[in-house]
Amino acid sequence: MESKELAQICARLADSKKAEKIVILDMREVSTIADFFVIASGVADPHLRAISDLVQDEVKRQHRVSPRAIDGAVNASWIVIDYFDVIVHVMSHEVRERFDLEGLWGDAGRVDSWQAESVKTS
Repeated sequence: MESKELAQICARLADSKKAEKIVILDMREVSTIADFFVIASGVADPHLRAISDLVQDEVKRQHRVSPRAIDGAVNASWIVIDYFDVIVHVMSHEVRERFDLEGLWGDAGRVDSWQAESVKTS
């Protein structure tokens, strides 16, 4: 699976769990960290975990892709799901504002085409 497609799938899954302010940053021209960042916000720690769990479970179930690493999964306001070429950041609004990844990586392009399809979840 191409990294852009995986990023779009992760964004749609987060959206299906009512994540807010979802953005996909195209990192290919500005960093070697990953090809894409998916950034999404949730309203409280349980919401962040629900978004993160759904993304992980459905990507694994539907596409047989598991994350390389997960950080912040318990009692955290920032959960990072690392799919190597795609890194998903699920953050509280406060943490997102404080760390401002979109501003830090302001030279990265944005992928707006992720909303094109509906998503199936189990």
